[in-house]
Amino acid sequence: MMEPDLDQGAMDETRIMVLLVDDQAMIGEAVRRALSTDENIGFHYCSDPEKAVQAAELTRPTVILQDLVMPGTDGLTLVRKYRSIPLLRDVPIIVLSTKEEPAVKSASFTAGANDYLVKLPDTIELIARVRYHSRSYINLQQRDAAYRALRRSQQQLLETNLELQRLTHSDGLTGLSNRRYFDEYLQAEWRRAERDRTELGLLMIDVDNFKSYNDTYGHVRGDEVLKQVATTLQRVANRPADLAARFGGEEFAIVLPAASSGGVRLLGERVRREIEALALVHEGSSTGPVLTISVGGTSAQPEPGALATRLVEAADRALYQAKHEGRNRVVIGQVAAQG
Repeated sequence: MMEPDLDQGAMDETRIMVLLVDDQAMIGEAVRRALSTDENIGFHYCSDPEKAVQAAELTRPTVILQDLVMPGTDGLTLVRKYRSIPLLRDVPIIVLSTKEEPAVKSASFTAGANDYLVKLPDTIELIARVRYHSRSYINLQQRDAAYRALRRSQQQLLETNLELQRLTHSDGLTGLSNRRYFDEYLQAEWRRAERDRTELGLLMIDVDNFKSYNDTYGHVRGDEVLKQVATTLQRVANRPADLAARFGGEEFAIVLPAASSGGVRLLGERVRREIEALALVHEGSSTGPVLTISVGGTSAQPEPGALATRLVEAADRALYQAKHEGRNRVVIGQVAAQG
């Protein structure tokens, strides 16, 4: 008999599957005949209590009819076993007993049974109980399946949104943050530094003689150089709050929260040395045989009401000075006093 799949599609009454666990073959046959009057109910019989759990896992019943008194493993022990197995813990269990005993009934419900019948109940009552508990179980499974599908959909939507956000914030060539996100991040960190009364550092970086590099080696090689520079900046700016970004063209920037002028200078020098250490041949460079960068930096504690653009302007002036002085160097400037 085909195993019911409770996680797929709309479930109907043809999905009902009854598992009877009873050591008396006569009871098994009587239950089979009673249930056979309803063509929408499937039936499986297990006479060996030692194999009951395995039978339940294989048949995936929508209701278990469990006899209480059996040789070896008793019915209440099996009820507790069913409840301990994730696959079976929600399956309705109807305990079958030889007589109505309040203490036995109470023990059955305590063990995890859903219902209690004195065997053998008449056919109408048996089928009614089976249908009722099976419908409840199937509805529960449908809700669980719908919830899981919803959770998967929500997770996929979250992952898609995160990817879209990453693409929106990223430079397509280098993978660094783009100019738009740089502006947003700088503004946010500027406001944070103003609140916390801490310093905020910034490095502006320009690839020396990059137009000459493109003219000599072509734009494809030029793009590869920009990617290598970006990878180096990302590796060096490795504190959680540091942000490396492509500012535009061959210009890059690094936002350095809680960094003093001395710390900005040290990081700028490290970036400059590591780019030079890449030993990317640049025959058209005015600074030497390999590709180099010029770096301008600054650090300041924001004054109340001051704009973050003042930090960019100061770092940009320092970068201009570094290029004017011969390139391949780091210059640290000061933020102009607010007028």
